[in-house]
Amino acid sequence: MNRRIAMWSGPRNISTAMLRSWGERGDTFVCDEPLYAHYLLTTRVDHPGRDEVIASQENDWRRVVDWLTGEIPEGRSVFYQKHMAHHLLPVIGRDWLSKVTSVFLIRNPGEMLTSLIRVTPDVGLNDTGLARQWELFERQRSLSGEIPPVIDSRDVLENPRGVLSALCDALELPFDEAMLSWEPGRRDTDGVWAKHWYSAVEKSSGFAPYEHKADAVPAHLAHVLDECHQIYDRLYEHRIQAR
Repeated sequence: MNRRIAMWSGPRNISTAMLRSWGERGDTFVCDEPLYAHYLLTTRVDHPGRDEVIASQENDWRRVVDWLTGEIPEGRSVFYQKHMAHHLLPVIGRDWLSKVTSVFLIRNPGEMLTSLIRVTPDVGLNDTGLARQWELFERQRSLSGEIPPVIDSRDVLENPRGVLSALCDALELPFDEAMLSWEPGRRDTDGVWAKHWYSAVEKSSGFAPYEHKADAVPAHLAHVLDECHQIYDRLYEHRIQAR
């Protein structure tokens, strides 16, 4: 049975490490943020390498969606799609989501925000992707009557085998030990923005041990932290835990 997995994450998470993990499976084809170019072109947000990103990808979201829901490339049976949740702009239709299995990757908002503001000092709730994650979570739960899979980055880092095994069970896929390690370096499937963002992952050969970040969120972002926690805490209640 073919399976298309849409992993919806926010920024400053372990989404690229997860891309590496799934890319090690022999049955899986992976893609990296396929809606990024459309997002940049539509919002005009100034990101590193913006013009290069736009030139490297299909800009029409309809064509992107056709590819994401079409035949799985290279004859694989699993299509793992790494998405930034905030890239799914309101203008993009939602009907195609019934053809993929949405999974949600979350991270403690305090740790996420203190990392994000090093790159984007003036952030709001929409920049974190959490509002879109909640929209998609509620949509899938309403349509299916079941709780969509949610994983927390700390849980993954503390017990990669246990959490990934449990996630594979939830997805009705066999766990593959190859998901726990990979060769350092860049991949052909990485977006052209890798040179701006992926230096740590490119040096890695597996999931790094969890390290608590003690940095405090600046006072002027206290309201953003509170908004993030209101959503994160609700998603966290449903997270998949290691077996």
